[in-house]
Amino acid sequence: MVGGTTPNEARLLIVGLGLIGGSLAAALRAAGFAGTIQACDPDPGEITRGIEMGLIDAGDTRLAPLVEGATLIVLAVPVLAMRSVMTELAAALPTEALDGEAPRVVITDVGSTKAAVRDCALAAFGRLPAGLVLGHPIAGSEKSGVAAADPRLYVNHKVILTPAAETAPVAVARVQVLWRACGAEVLEMDVDRHDQVLARTSHLPHLLAFSLVDTLARQDERLEIFRYAAGGFRDFTRIAGSDPVMWRDIFTANREAVLASLDDFQTGLGRLRQAVEAGDGDAMLAIFDRASHARHYFDSLLNQTSYQAEYQMQEQGRLTFRAAPGGRVAGRIRVPGDKSISHRSIMLGALAEGVTEVKGFLEGEDSLATLQAFREMGVAIEGPHQGRVTVHGVGMRGLKAPSGPLYVGNAGTAMRLFAGLLAGQAFDTELIGDASLTKRPMGRVADPLRLMGAKIDTAEGGRPPLRIHGGQALKGITYDMPMASAQVKSCLLLAGLYAEGETRVREPAPTRDHTERMLAGFGYEVHREGDTCWLQGGGKLTAAPIDVPSDISSATFFLVAAAITPGSNLILEHVGINPTRIGVINILQLMGADLRLFNEREVGGEPVADLHIRYAPLKGIDIPVDQVPLAIDEFPALFVAAACARGTTRLRGAEELRVKESDRIQAMADGLATLGVEHTVMEDGIDIVGAGDREVAYGGGRIDSLGDHRIAMSFVVASLRAGEEIVIDDCANVATSFPGFTELARVVGLRVSEEQEERA
Repeated sequence: MVGGTTPNEARLLIVGLGLIGGSLAAALRAAGFAGTIQACDPDPGEITRGIEMGLIDAGDTRLAPLVEGATLIVLAVPVLAMRSVMTELAAALPTEALDGEAPRVVITDVGSTKAAVRDCALAAFGRLPAGLVLGHPIAGSEKSGVAAADPRLYVNHKVILTPAAETAPVAVARVQVLWRACGAEVLEMDVDRHDQVLARTSHLPHLLAFSLVDTLARQDERLEIFRYAAGGFRDFTRIAGSDPVMWRDIFTANREAVLASLDDFQTGLGRLRQAVEAGDGDAMLAIFDRASHARHYFDSLLNQTSYQAEYQMQEQGRLTFRAAPGGRVAGRIRVPGDKSISHRSIMLGALAEGVTEVKGFLEGEDSLATLQAFREMGVAIEGPHQGRVTVHGVGMRGLKAPSGPLYVGNAGTAMRLFAGLLAGQAFDTELIGDASLTKRPMGRVADPLRLMGAKIDTAEGGRPPLRIHGGQALKGITYDMPMASAQVKSCLLLAGLYAEGETRVREPAPTRDHTERMLAGFGYEVHREGDTCWLQGGGKLTAAPIDVPSDISSATFFLVAAAITPGSNLILEHVGINPTRIGVINILQLMGADLRLFNEREVGGEPVADLHIRYAPLKGIDIPVDQVPLAIDEFPALFVAAACARGTTRLRGAEELRVKESDRIQAMADGLATLGVEHTVMEDGIDIVGAGDREVAYGGGRIDSLGDHRIAMSFVVASLRAGEEIVIDDCANVATSFPGFTELARVVGLRVSEEQEERA
């Protein structure tokens, strides 16, 4: 079987038995479709071949005789032939057959321009029938005709459906089943968005390929050109071998969108020509590197996460972790680079004058989102290659307006810091994120930025997207943060770089100071006295090397793993021990963990050390309130430590946990309840009753991580003391902060595997 469940259709009628229609019939036959398949085609030879190949049961060159009894009709004819075919259908089908909540007959199509087909339907039927589901399989070949039919043509290819408001959901479901049976991935978007996207991703490349081959074929030395053409030329121009008549029809039908995409391309080509003509290496590098890494970056997003950044269509298949009980923790490892410092290294390196060399850069999706955003604002960035990134700074006023919204994925840090940095630019920007980030509050940065003179629009409830209006004159303010937040502090300091006068931020409790340290490392003076830091606007940044320490938040999962597992002996190398980040170390030591620091040193203004931890029985504690801001991201893992400790661990003053990637207090409480851990949830914290000396501390079960990477990794660690397997759903976002987590976990002795869930 090629795909999933086969369609429950009595009779399928394919109008147009070429490659697309023939491959549909072949795929359905391979999937075990039990209904009758008929075809209409103006070429009787195609009908005969289709029958001989066993693809169709019967056919005719006339449409009307085949319509009666058909329950699903697929229009696989050229777009410019749609109007006449639909007019025939409208005359042959009773009106009621296509209407109602459950239409007796469903019509779909395969045209690559949906507005044109929609207009044909309106002209033919006088309305959009409830049973009409416009669609477009993104698959094809340079071959044509039913003889080229391929039963695997649609396997792992996308089919985009563009249902209208009038379309019956039942009709959409029947067409979804049709294409999924062929092995296709079915997505949805509106008609206009479809035509715009396809004009850029399919129609424009074909237009360029036709033009390039035609241009070269008309030159005197054309034989030499084609004889010595390399693989890249052949790969790019392969699509120029497609059906010219079909593409003429497509370019005619989607004329406006194709012209708009061609205009955009010509503008970009003009910039590249200017750079080549001027010998501007930085400008060329910016274009080439931005293109190269955009290709890899969006591939990463589309293949690894549950949210499709570019098209915002539907959720992809989800990633599940399976963690078997038991295991051990031993060895010597280095976890990936600090995410907070990786973000800031790109931001400040881009705004600096000169070239910034970064080592240890975290190649996770959050950090890559920041890197890609600066490429889209004209910054030339080389890498990342094995943690090395080279940023060609453009200076404080050198950023250029991006061509569209800046997508920051799941990165709350990036969105909040970008808000401050972009508030001082001359151009407008929009910041968007994934489904999880879109639920997180941004008023905490938008409100104080507005006090500075910024103009920022948010969605309802102060949530993303953020629309930042450039060209505003910012003025420094003195701001008392109502809640300790390094992201808010950093946002305001970055805005303060562009503000007139002094920007002062007072924090109610100490928060991570990476921004202040890195600004100083780039030669920008930042002052601190007690709980207040401040800077003067109007200065400049000078490029400086950055060596990113290992992320203590990522190290935490392995610290807790060793702390709860008898016999553990683990060394974590080159971990950042910034005083504003070591709450997890302090808390574990207060709980009795055998944890010590050695080889302490300073790298690029940030203190680092190697951490050695061995198993020792833990005891429950009242977590000191002054340690809460210093360990805010590490609490999900610390909750697991508490569940394995002797006595009760109490946390208060941690309401910030409720507005992270998920409500981490409730998400962890729900997971602990599944495992059978006794606990009491508070508005600003939780009480957790630990298992003490019991070898098996709790049970197993299925956990919903809610797409929160730290929840997912914490319950993997919990498996070390579980009595049964722990299955954790929705884990794709682990790649945002800790690529390679499960692999490294297996290296030290955990029993965890990954599996990709199929879409329901």
